[in-house]
Amino acid sequence: MRSAITHRSKLPDVGTTIFTVIGQLAAQHDALNLSQGAPNFAPDPALIDGVARAMRDGHNQYAPMAGVVSLRERLAEKTEALYGARYDPGTEITVIASASEGLYAAISALVHPGDEVIYFEPAFDSYAPIVRMQHATPVAIKLSPEHFRVDWDEVAAAITPRTRMIVVNTPHNPTATVFRADDLERLAQLTRNTDIVVLSDEVYEHVVFDGAQHQSVARHRELAERSVIVSSFGKSFHVTGWRVGYCVAPAALMDEIRKVHQFMTFSADTPMQVAFAQMLARPESYLGLSAFYQAKRDLLARELAGSRLQLLPSEGSFFMLARFRHLSDERDSDFVLRVIRDVRVATIPLSAFYADGTDTGVIRLSFSKDDATLIEGARRLRSL
Repeated sequence: MRSAITHRSKLPDVGTTIFTVIGQLAAQHDALNLSQGAPNFAPDPALIDGVARAMRDGHNQYAPMAGVVSLRERLAEKTEALYGARYDPGTEITVIASASEGLYAAISALVHPGDEVIYFEPAFDSYAPIVRMQHATPVAIKLSPEHFRVDWDEVAAAITPRTRMIVVNTPHNPTATVFRADDLERLAQLTRNTDIVVLSDEVYEHVVFDGAQHQSVARHRELAERSVIVSSFGKSFHVTGWRVGYCVAPAALMDEIRKVHQFMTFSADTPMQVAFAQMLARPESYLGLSAFYQAKRDLLARELAGSRLQLLPSEGSFFMLARFRHLSDERDSDFVLRVIRDVRVATIPLSAFYADGTDTGVIRLSFSKDDATLIEGARRLRSL
């Protein structure tokens, strides 16, 4: 239908996300989809049963704005057990309708027009647009394509009197790198005696490989006092379509985030919250994720060993990067499209994670798939 009004877009340069485009092309060409971090296998039946039971037991109306009390209590217990940080479930933990909502609520609540927000590229594609919608300025620091690690001297040089927030993400999407303890210490040093908020995207907190510890900002007392942590039940329980996550922050910051949250969604899905609370009472339901996904990482790497792709180390998350420039001088987006058409495997070009489309000759693969899909996808990619 023709619009009867003239409007000005707040995001005039933003179109359909690459994930939607690649998903459509994958379906069109009957390609195996190794592009998106969405599992194609079933979650724990106990979780499904828990949601159904909660519905039958009458948990079908609005949850408290901050989240079901039992779930917030379990989250407080989990955070203290894993990271040694105590958060008040009444004032410092909020259940949200997806980690994406948590990112938006935190940035919207704490960033003001004219502020600057530092983040690291390649990056999850939501950060910069959310900042721009607050009439603030996203400041991208590009990670070296050699190792994709933060150069904290670059961060120090980028901080100005207008810097209000630094967004960090570990395990990192899309590069699959993870923070070390010294990364937290450098971040603490740079933000000490400032009013800079740290927004820590930790949705892959339970997917860290090779015996490493997840370096949550909650582990570092000084950082915890200025940080908002956003995490996801969808990633931890193989239910990305359920769109339930949570935020953890000191009460003064959380109070502002809740002001935004209550006017966005007010509350997250009630029966799902009840079921997640029951699952968190069984720590084994999430503590085994690292081993589970490490096995999938290793399977895909073994199966791709005979390919001509150059695999980069995957230290955490659902993802693995691969270089292809030695095979082709195509742009990464063109290479990905050709692989969908000719090999029938969908991946994601790393340029999609840069605001300016920087092309490093790298693609991202997801191993959050059943073993048969990974084996067949690798077989097809070996034909490149």
